[in-house]
Amino acid sequence: MQCERVLLIGGNGFIGRALGRRLVADGLEVHVLARHATPGMHEGMVFHRGCQSDVAVVTPLFKRCDVVVHLAAATTPGRSARAPTLDAAENLVPLAGFLEALVAAGSKRIIFLSSGGAIYGNPLGLPVTEDHPAQPLSYHAAGKAAAEAFLGAFARQVKTSLTILRPSNVYGPGQPMQADFGIVRTLLEKARSGESLAIWGSGQQVRDFLYIDDLVEACARLIGMPSVSGTFNVGSGVGVSLLELVALARKITDRDISIQLHPERGIDVEGIYLDSRKLQGVLGWQAATSLEDGMGKTWAWLTSQ
Repeated sequence: MQCERVLLIGGNGFIGRALGRRLVADGLEVHVLARHATPGMHEGMVFHRGCQSDVAVVTPLFKRCDVVVHLAAATTPGRSARAPTLDAAENLVPLAGFLEALVAAGSKRIIFLSSGGAIYGNPLGLPVTEDHPAQPLSYHAAGKAAAEAFLGAFARQVKTSLTILRPSNVYGPGQPMQADFGIVRTLLEKARSGESLAIWGSGQQVRDFLYIDDLVEACARLIGMPSVSGTFNVGSGVGVSLLELVALARKITDRDISIQLHPERGIDVEGIYLDSRKLQGVLGWQAATSLEDGMGKTWAWLTSQ
């Protein structure tokens, strides 16, 4: 059956807003549930305020919508670095409540956005595939691995369809500033303000950067293909060091961005980029936006604010 109604749990953020706009443009009915949402119709989406574990709020939405996309995340790797209880309390406990509430709605297709940039830790080889074991370094990444396990157990118990997407480092226009999160957004903000950028480690750490429109395209295709389930990486497949990223930002912004190197932290992955051929095989998808083009569009958006 073709999906007509989508519920975005935690859809009031950077990724959720971009995905919701795309789904509205595709003609779908989109509902957004978020704790700090302003209720009502905005940008063609219906916003609902509430927690994912609130049965009275979510049950009518579960019954109404064909697909539930779970995007909710209340922590970042840096924020929960020394506080495992924080990640458990703010992410895992609400997720458990979400699953309990979902039981009453019966079988429902679930798409969960995990983390391909953190869940593998320091991989044994590159590019990393989905069958590589999860070996998270941060409590944030450990929480993502635990969430995948909770959702997997739920899906097997109630025999519902579950798809897990593991995106790499997503960036693009509309991304807000968050402390210790989103290196591209932070780097461009430093270029605009003239402040120096703090890098933890040598700067040789390698990352995979994914433009927001490419992630949204993958999600939209997936929503339109109800027969697809499983776990999929979503990345550019290109590894770029942080120092290379800074050099590219200097070129794009024509600004002299200074950096400050600090001792490396135990929560930071040394190097990773993703093998997304599995997703390409089922969706015909691959990242279409180069890092230079994507950063250029992000810089143009940022300087227009």
